[in-house]
Amino acid sequence: MFKPLAMVVAAITLTSCAWRGQASTKVAAGEELQIVPVARATRSNLSSSIALTGEFLPYQEVDVMAKVAGYIRTISVDIGDRVGTGQLLAALEIPEMENDLAKAEASIEQSEAENTVTRDELRRATSAHDIAHLSFVRIEDVAKREPGLVPRQEVDEAQSKDLMTEAQVSAAESNLAVAGLRTKVARADETRIKTMNAYARITAPFDGVVTKRYASVGSMIQAGTASQSQAMPVLRVSQNNLLRLILPVPESVVARIHDGETVDVRVPALAQTFPGRVVRFAEKLQQDTRTMDTEVDISNPNLKLVPGMYAEVKLQLAERDQVLSVPLDAVDTSTGDPQILRVDAANVIRRSAIVTGLETAQRVEVRSGLNAGDTVVVGRHAGLRDGQHVQTKLSEVIAEGNIPEKK
Repeated sequence: MFKPLAMVVAAITLTSCAWRGQASTKVAAGEELQIVPVARATRSNLSSSIALTGEFLPYQEVDVMAKVAGYIRTISVDIGDRVGTGQLLAALEIPEMENDLAKAEASIEQSEAENTVTRDELRRATSAHDIAHLSFVRIEDVAKREPGLVPRQEVDEAQSKDLMTEAQVSAAESNLAVAGLRTKVARADETRIKTMNAYARITAPFDGVVTKRYASVGSMIQAGTASQSQAMPVLRVSQNNLLRLILPVPESVVARIHDGETVDVRVPALAQTFPGRVVRFAEKLQQDTRTMDTEVDISNPNLKLVPGMYAEVKLQLAERDQVLSVPLDAVDTSTGDPQILRVDAANVIRRSAIVTGLETAQRVEVRSGLNAGDTVVVGRHAGLRDGQHVQTKLSEVIAEGNIPEKK
């Protein structure tokens, strides 16, 4: 009676122990097969860029000053008007300069009259000298042919008269030269006054737009001939058909900036993008910001862009087409050299050293140590070891330059 009961109890005990062993084996297996997110190494187009912001500036801008002092007679332009090189902007009224010009013209006439008088004196002195010299030659010739016929005193007097008239000719020539110099001085003075009088016409220095007006008709304008003077400008002209955009390029990417590089300039205020070109850079870092000023020129023929607008520029630093790459968080640099955790066909982790190249915000180029299609662990690598068996879960990571097909 007791034997069957004992057999039943023993069977239940053995079954319970077997079930507990199986459960323990499953838990242990679950602990070993840790689920890790993975991604595949693929070929993609990578590009490294940096976004910078700046403010549009006119290509040229100048406050137009008056060279001479005077009252504004007319202003032919106003704010917003387009002007061309040499176009009349304003005219000054300078009465005293007109008087100076009349005086200079009178001085020229006077000097020319003096020229005429001295020229006549020179002709008279030359004629007198010719007669005196001829008389002396004749008397001297007679005295030589017939000694004693002509008194020596008469010969000396003829010679003296000849020398005197010769001196008068020299004096007349000197007076004529002085009169000629006076005429040149008078003409130079007239030219100077005419040049200054021309400054009464204020013209545009280049093609541009009038952006500010300082004075009105009747305003007294001082001559802006010195940088320290307090002379008031008449107008401000800006060349806006070509704009400058000065970008502060960080020290880390200065070496990658090149003249002639084309860039896309996005203007948030207009929600449009315009083409630009890197034309010049300072080749010197600013000590306070550790950046280098780089200028981008933007063509603006229809004046749609306005100086003062903010713009965003994305400078392309490097480009790689169809290179092998992995997600950025698949690379472990905690040990110094870049490494990845590769999962082989048997779902075993293999730690491998790699050589990286171009790095973007999402992916990094792998130059060696990995093949296309290899599976790598992404995300945190803590707790994972080389040779560990894992269960993989493919992470949805889109490679740069690859657009997924719509289903």
